[in-house]
Amino acid sequence: MSQTIEAKSTRSSSLAIGSRRFESRLIVGTGKYPDFDCMQHALEASGAEAVTVAVRRERLVNEQGQNLLDFIDTSCYTILPNTAGCFSAEDAVRVARLGREILDQLENPGRDWVKLEVLGDKKTLLPDPMGTLEACRELVRDGFEVLCYSSDDPIAALRLKEAGATSVMPAGSPIGSGQGVLNAANIALCLELLKDGDSSYPVIVDAGVGAASDVAVAMELGADGVLLNTGIAHAKNPVLMAGAMRQACEAGRASYLAGRIAKRKYATASSPWEGVISYIPGE
Repeated sequence: MSQTIEAKSTRSSSLAIGSRRFESRLIVGTGKYPDFDCMQHALEASGAEAVTVAVRRERLVNEQGQNLLDFIDTSCYTILPNTAGCFSAEDAVRVARLGREILDQLENPGRDWVKLEVLGDKKTLLPDPMGTLEACRELVRDGFEVLCYSSDDPIAALRLKEAGATSVMPAGSPIGSGQGVLNAANIALCLELLKDGDSSYPVIVDAGVGAASDVAVAMELGADGVLLNTGIAHAKNPVLMAGAMRQACEAGRASYLAGRIAKRKYATASSPWEGVISYIPGE
């Protein structure tokens, strides 16, 4: 009975990010979908409660005159503005403040938090570590709860936490690449350093997810959550993939909490050898 109760509690354990708390550990983006209707159904299938919106998005309103924000039910989702497309600390800070103004108009509880991206170049879309650190410090001083997109460099991730980041989000692989978690050892080191002395500090793997198995891998490493966009939006069936990502996130979290068996070089029999009755044909 106690194990049953414990299993139920681990499935429903919530994720705390700063002053906010979510039942879902999956955060999904709102870009790159074929249309807003598809996006709306995919968000629902994902089970996510927080969704990212790029403040610098060129087409917040599409060719049909539809506004993206009209397809996001703010009574169900907390909007997380992001500074995607920024290549300097100054630009990222300006865009973060613009996002806060937009949420003020929507009266969305996402006000005063931001997913910070300061990119180094357009080819790799990897973070600029110095620009990210500079922008993080400025936004923290300005009262933001900052979720920082980082490389999987453990020291760079630690410096962002020390700068006041509410959450550090190391990349599994380059944005939109679909390569999954390329360096599990580095993600594990990020988790170890960031959670040292503070096990509740939220570490969310961000970027590179291509399939549900990638989400499960990140969660089994001990990540507190996963943020993704392209893996769902560019799937052949985004709604079906969103549901798969949801299940993978839940399964990966449960697997991590359950505690995997140790890896061994040789086989280990499932049944004990002791007490086995030998049978010799003809006797």
